[in-house]
Amino acid sequence: MTQPNSNSGVYIHTEFQDEGWPAKGYECQVLNSTNPPANPGDYVERKMSGSIYAVRNIWKSVQADNEWYTYRIVVQGKTVQTYINDLLLVEYTEPETLWRPEGWAGRKLSPTGGTFAFQCHDPGSVVAYKNIRVKPLADDLPTPGTPPEDLEFEEQIVRLATDNIPLIDFHTHLKGGLTREEALAHARKYGFNYGIAVNCGLKMGFETDDSLNAYLDAFEPTPLAWHAMQAEGREWLDLFSDRSRERFDYVFTDAMTWTNNRGVRQRLWIPEETDVGDPQDFMDQLVDNIIKVVSSEPIDIHVNPTFLPAEIADRYDELWTDERIDKVVKALAESGVALEINNRFKIPSATIIKKAKEAGVKFTLGTNNGGADDLGRMDYGIRMIRECGLTSQDMWYPAL
Repeated sequence: MTQPNSNSGVYIHTEFQDEGWPAKGYECQVLNSTNPPANPGDYVERKMSGSIYAVRNIWKSVQADNEWYTYRIVVQGKTVQTYINDLLLVEYTEPETLWRPEGWAGRKLSPTGGTFAFQCHDPGSVVAYKNIRVKPLADDLPTPGTPPEDLEFEEQIVRLATDNIPLIDFHTHLKGGLTREEALAHARKYGFNYGIAVNCGLKMGFETDDSLNAYLDAFEPTPLAWHAMQAEGREWLDLFSDRSRERFDYVFTDAMTWTNNRGVRQRLWIPEETDVGDPQDFMDQLVDNIIKVVSSEPIDIHVNPTFLPAEIADRYDELWTDERIDKVVKALAESGVALEINNRFKIPSATIIKKAKEAGVKFTLGTNNGGADDLGRMDYGIRMIRECGLTSQDMWYPAL
């Protein structure tokens, strides 16, 4: 049982030391809430209970403070599983070749099992434990999980996990037959968490406030994923009430649907419903539309950003001039709306991300998948984090 903002941990496969944090074994994190930073740029721990600390993290708290809960840790062969109240959070299987940051070489399973340790993190952290039990398992049990095969990507995951960068895909859809259980299993594979979004707007999903509220009344949330509203079209504010919107964890939209100055409704991802005309004039209108959206609509994230229709997509770097980029970045910074790094369309460019970072804009990662086949690993976003030097302080995070 944790008190608010209390940090602890259970070390497994470790070895007694007279002082210092245990150098061997894994820490299974105990942390259910964290205070916002006292000052901009201060470190805020985002690795929550159930995490195999800095190897496979849980970025969303699944347990409230001041409540007793059951924490179960299972090691079988090379697989480590963590459960909270019988809910599987993490399943990690060690590969034969391990990469660990400098000074963390001991973060691995011991062939002899090792010992346990309970972490007293700081004087302000108060955590209670009771009914501590150990059940030895046979040494010859098979490893139930599958180790990661792409060891280069595994190194990137562990680097980012160590650096406290939240690996959260805030733009995931249960489409094309993809079930929530399948999405959560995919997330466990990489140490991700998901924000699962529903489309709300004309011809895009829910079209009325009554239908949306009927869905929300029947919806059974999972503590392992956030629930998001994807607001579609510019009329969404007229379709849905503030009460409906506030029932979601966060709201996002894009600027891919709008009406140009000739009165033509644009849906930029559909060539036959897009009227580009003069590309320079189109870009000026697009920028004005983006600024209006992020400045006036009550959203948390601007998604599918800087998207260009197929007709002019190959002129992306030319048409997204510094002047246009600066206008959009300024609007994002002033409104406090986060900028999505989109894996499906591989946008925005590194140039735009670096300008936004310099202006203090926060970022999210998003897949915008169409089903199970393109759920992916957020490769583009992870590459942009590294290429653009993003840190945990640059990443947007929902209010706890």
